[in-house]
Amino acid sequence: MQEVEKLYTEARLSELIELALSDKVSFTAIRNEFGLREIEVKNLMRKNLKPRSYSAWRKRIFRKGK
Repeated sequence: MQEVEKLYTEARLSELIELALSDKVSFTAIRNEFGLREIEVKNLMRKNLKPRSYSAWRKRIFRKGK
């Protein structure tokens, strides 16, 4: 991942994180909007969330098959 955070303004990065946290938005929708692959979104979330928050998010997306 090539410092994805540097490609976006703070507001845009915040929007991306909010979408990823939403249980209603798929990785495909995020890719269409931001051009990021699933692994890039996961890495970005790992970097920007607290460890427990990231772990809870991963469990949620794994269960629902996002």
